[in-house]
Amino acid sequence: VQLQASGGGLVQAGGSLRLSCVASRRTYTVGWFRQAPGKEREFVARIWSSGSTYYRDSVKGRFTMSIDNAKNTVYLQMNTLKPEDTAVYYCGAQLSLGSSYDYWGQGTQVTVSS
Repeated sequence: VQLQASGGGLVQAGGSLRLSCVASRRTYTVGWFRQAPGKEREFVARIWSSGSTYYRDSVKGRFTMSIDNAKNTVYLQMNTLKPEDTAVYYCGAQLSLGSSYDYWGQGTQVTVSS
């Protein structure tokens, strides 16, 4: 499975960005993870092919994932961005229930200025 992430950029606090992740095939879930400098990669959100979603607490109400199954594409709409959201964002694919996120996109930088 190949994943292509895009949509990062520089935005002021309170602003919005939309990330996209295109997969080469349908997957069980696609997750967004992020890694800030000097920190470990952390989970942000995931979406099942059914459209169900799950978010880390710190982004609930601000971030929204959606999926276009016809295009094998997921989106992460990020609103009310905060400086602490600054990180490289990666999308990962889980192919089946119980499997790990074994496939990753290249990452896209999100920088939120205060």
